[in-house]
Amino acid sequence: MKRSYENALKLLETRRRKARPTKLPVSITSQDIAPSGAPTVKGVSSLFGMKEWLQALGHSENDVDNLNIIHVSGTKGKGSTCAFTRSFLRTHGLRTGFPKRIGLYTSPDLQCIRERIQIDNQPISEDLFTRYFFEVWEALVSSDKGIETTTRQPRYLQILLLMAFHSFIKENVDAAIFETHHGGEYCATNVIRKPVVAGITSLGMDHVAQLGPTIDDVAWHKAGILKSGAPAFSVIQEDGPNEVLRKRAIEKSTELTFVAPSSTLPANKRVLSVPVQRLNCSLALQLSTRFLQIKDPERPLNDDDISKGIDSFSWTGRFETIENGNSQWFLDGAHNPLSLEQAAEWFSKNINGVNAPKYRVLIFSHFSEERDGVILMECLAHALSEHNAKPDHVIFTTYQEREDGSTRIDKTLKVPETPFPDMCAIYSSLWKKIHPNTEVSIEPTIEGAISLAEGLSIKHGGMQTFVTGSLHLVGGALNLLRP
Repeated sequence: MKRSYENALKLLETRRRKARPTKLPVSITSQDIAPSGAPTVKGVSSLFGMKEWLQALGHSENDVDNLNIIHVSGTKGKGSTCAFTRSFLRTHGLRTGFPKRIGLYTSPDLQCIRERIQIDNQPISEDLFTRYFFEVWEALVSSDKGIETTTRQPRYLQILLLMAFHSFIKENVDAAIFETHHGGEYCATNVIRKPVVAGITSLGMDHVAQLGPTIDDVAWHKAGILKSGAPAFSVIQEDGPNEVLRKRAIEKSTELTFVAPSSTLPANKRVLSVPVQRLNCSLALQLSTRFLQIKDPERPLNDDDISKGIDSFSWTGRFETIENGNSQWFLDGAHNPLSLEQAAEWFSKNINGVNAPKYRVLIFSHFSEERDGVILMECLAHALSEHNAKPDHVIFTTYQEREDGSTRIDKTLKVPETPFPDMCAIYSSLWKKIHPNTEVSIEPTIEGAISLAEGLSIKHGGMQTFVTGSLHLVGGALNLLRP
């Protein structure tokens, strides 16, 4: 097969699994029991095989250790925290020369798959993606290597993670920031044995089938990234999760510090006007400061590094605003109850302060096997009402971007089992029950939803449109609003 970017994406797609495991392993030990008494392992752990696959690629444990890793888990704000951390380290590196090159691994992607593996503040190029994909594929999956007869093959996310390690090692990064996939203890990223520092963002009830059934169980999983000798930081959680994290830190023989929103961060309305972003920034500041105390003790992070780091911060699709004449677009890829409540509060603060109130539109889409979209939609409906930001018109749409059916080859999208039209009809009916006076429309594409909102803006002399519910939706909207 020709080594092309398109072929790399096609091969990668073949490694998707149809669903997350729900069955318990054959045997369960006392170590596999979470605080609620529920088993913690479902199916084969995503961590299983990672060490051996890295070795098959020619990378030792020391090679991974030498990446100088910051490891971040949590439910809400992982991506933003990682991006703030990168921003602080980058401004310090521009001033001092260390770290000169920074790798960032996050998921999911918003506009293209290469966003998941970034070096020097940019997604890796198509050429690098192609080269490193085929090096991984041919070493681990290709039949002429015979690997599949001796060990299990890596799946979709595991291949991407292996590519990140492979890329960062080959490209000689000085520091690497890794966001967990969705857990911690059994997450494939937990092959990292010696992070320099570790962080835990806000916890909530998400991926409950694998991490639940209680918030304490979620905390148990997320704290699995803590390692002996690696300082750890967590935002302040609820009492139960706080205690779980403390106990796990003792088990892991590490020091855990809880972080509150900093009152000394410089003023920046664009970046820090949202309380949750101030919290994420505060956690990232602690991670960056401690990282540099360990790796570059003679040159600590200074006030100028912090200020410039915040000024240059960006994280696409999170609390993002686009203005176009009388039309204002507010985009946030929130896709769990906690995130949607925070996004609704942010939208409210931004629209209720204007002198001339405008017509309000909501564009919503969510289709997932792991989350109940109805619960998310109802949560959003009530949150917008509570924050005095109830829309005048709601548009339910799908993940299909364009009306001509064209799609980008490097945008990942998992099609749900429940058809899009059926879910949109369910959402529409339920919204009318909650808010009977709201106009409700269904559009089969994101392009159609945006076009309808633009038409409403012309009709009403301006509009404020809130786009939320899914990263797939927000990514598609951004490609249309800001290609």
